[in-house]
Amino acid sequence: MTAMMKAAVFVEKGRIELADKPIPDVGPNDALVRITTTTICGTDVHILKGEYPVAKGLTVGHEPVGVIEKLGSAVQGYQEGQRVIAGAICPNFNSYAAQDGFPSQDGSYLAARGLCGCHGYKATAGWRFGNLIDGTQAEYVLVPDAQANLAPIPDGLTDEQVLMCPDIMSTGFKGAENANIRIGDTVVVFAQGPIGLCATAGARLLGATTIIAVDGNDHRLGIAKKMGADATLNFRNVDVVEEVMKLTGGKGADSSIEALGTQATFAQAMQVLKPGGTLSSLGVYSEDLSIPLAQFAAGLGDHTIRTALCPGGKERMRRLMNVIAANRLDLGVLVTHQRRLDEIVEAYDLFSHQRDGVLKIAIKP
Repeated sequence: MTAMMKAAVFVEKGRIELADKPIPDVGPNDALVRITTTTICGTDVHILKGEYPVAKGLTVGHEPVGVIEKLGSAVQGYQEGQRVIAGAICPNFNSYAAQDGFPSQDGSYLAARGLCGCHGYKATAGWRFGNLIDGTQAEYVLVPDAQANLAPIPDGLTDEQVLMCPDIMSTGFKGAENANIRIGDTVVVFAQGPIGLCATAGARLLGATTIIAVDGNDHRLGIAKKMGADATLNFRNVDVVEEVMKLTGGKGADSSIEALGTQATFAQAMQVLKPGGTLSSLGVYSEDLSIPLAQFAAGLGDHTIRTALCPGGKERMRRLMNVIAANRLDLGVLVTHQRRLDEIVEAYDLFSHQRDGVLKIAIKP
């Protein structure tokens, strides 16, 4: 008799529901991980709303914390019963993109089926969980290319402490890394959701000494202060571009990080830059973008615009967990709610409507 498990699956636009699915078989390069904690991401909400296309019946979710239940015969260096995480991006490192130094883009291809109006570019890349293969909002998840993607959790760290590492922390830090931050720089971070808060923390760790956090929620701006922001701006109360120019003496910021994915925040992130500044974009955009012509200096302003998909792989996960283990950063404060897996529908409703001060929800099967 086939062993079954509970899993949150995409049914149709507006519906993610709990269903019974077979526990996956383990191939030689795979690992079966019993999920102890996972969470809901903003990208999962895009899937729920039908803004990002996935197959009906697919298990969603891409942030796994768990225990190795079964190892494939070819996987070495791990043992069953070991606590592990795997990155939301789980490349196999064999593609041209991976060999060229961009493993997060492993498997990207051009397809007739476009992504969110992006004119045919299907940015699946190394993002397989909850996109191309069954994901992590389930009792078990099959981790492909496990030897390259599993990362042991250091002793003494809780699930909640490392829950941000597979995606949110990796993405936010990549936004800071892509911002060309130097010691003493001024950085503006637009949107202080979980990814923006991690970008704020990453900017501080990289040496920025004036970090300006922008959001419309005073509670989140308060958390941004704890993450390393030196100044906070509520866009509902002030002209953000004008205030940044005041804070920088009219020079503009060295870098900006856009962590929401809207035309308005992208345009402001461009407008606050100094000549030669860098805009680091983390947003998942669902419509075409326009670049403000004047602030872009008609293409002559020596600006840099960089985009990113969160890096994965075991080495990236090891480095991020080292930051947590060394007490350089506490991201457990971002886990504001807990729900059981059988409460997943209610958890999506809570998270997608941003009620009750929610930042991240720990989902426990």
